[in-house]
Amino acid sequence: MPRLSDSMEEGTIVRWLKRDGDEVARGEELVEIETDKATMAYESDTAGTLSISAPEGTTLPVGAMIATIGDGSDAPVTEAPAELPAPVTESIEEPNQEVTEAIEAPSQPGERVKASPIARRIADERGVDLQAVSGTGPGGRIVKADVEASPTGASPAGSTAGDEASGRGVVTTTEPSRTQALIARRMAESRATVPSFNLQTEVDMTTATTLRAEMKASGGEAPVPTINDMVVKASALALREQGQANGAWRDGKFEHYSRVNVGVAVAGPGTLVVPTVFDADEKTLSEITTETGALAERVRSGTITPPQTSGGTFTVSNLGMFGVRSFEAVINTPQAAILAVGAVEQRAAVHEGAIEPRMLMVLTLSCDHRILYGADGAQLLARIKALLEAPLSLAS
Repeated sequence: MPRLSDSMEEGTIVRWLKRDGDEVARGEELVEIETDKATMAYESDTAGTLSISAPEGTTLPVGAMIATIGDGSDAPVTEAPAELPAPVTESIEEPNQEVTEAIEAPSQPGERVKASPIARRIADERGVDLQAVSGTGPGGRIVKADVEASPTGASPAGSTAGDEASGRGVVTTTEPSRTQALIARRMAESRATVPSFNLQTEVDMTTATTLRAEMKASGGEAPVPTINDMVVKASALALREQGQANGAWRDGKFEHYSRVNVGVAVAGPGTLVVPTVFDADEKTLSEITTETGALAERVRSGTITPPQTSGGTFTVSNLGMFGVRSFEAVINTPQAAILAVGAVEQRAAVHEGAIEPRMLMVLTLSCDHRILYGADGAQLLARIKALLEAPLSLAS
């Protein structure tokens, strides 16, 4: 089982793209693997004869054996391994049998349903029972549109009648998806193991919001940056200046990173994914705007890949679009800090000695005290604030 992301601990074999005994070439796609963040195809790093040891649907830890690729000198396999599904028996009495694969047969109770990775993920998130869905894809395979057209709800196996006497009515339980289960575990581990502290500041975004309005009114071809894009750029520049914050605590040692890769928390259907803007300190604000928009769309469509969610050195989480003024985000371990971004609101403030309406935004920085001390965190937050209050400094 290959490690396809830096947080991956185990993977599930979704679909083998080659058959047992096939000859494969180096770089040829072998298998679709579902990780904690996405489903992606894994390519062979060598050439030879494929011998599969882990069937579809198997979940194994990173490093466990899923297949071997040999030079073909061994005796050919004459039986399916014990853990593999029994081979399909062909009959010459059925003229089309030789072109019929197992994927074309209707699913039986207990049999793994044939569905695309995206369809399986959406069904997981919406609580759709794939056994009850009719597939319209090749050979009856369930595709994304089939799941989206099905009524949502918990699968029958996850529903239990509640105790009416308790006043809760019927209680329905559902199994979390792999991503949801991993998020729950990582957040619990972060809270339990990271000695964190929080710092908060208020940023005057009046100049920034005015600049955005002027850019919109100009009707230029360049994409108009969101407030979050500005925060990402400001954070990246501040991290470049303060390298201690662009690091991690791992196995009792400090790690310092030469690249500034800012993760942006994006809410997907029933999950939370953090795609990465690599080298954000070296990209223009316009490039960051284009990239974050594309990454967010891939999260929502379920097409984000593990490489796009790996390698982050800092995280920005924004709930301002929901009207949240301020909040505390949970550190994405082993990173040193995470920045929580609140809503931009018009409020009375003192500006140049007079009280007047200003566009204000609250930033909350959560820091791992093993890496950053109070003064370190305060300096980082103050630098981000200064950059946002002088938005022209973000244009380069």
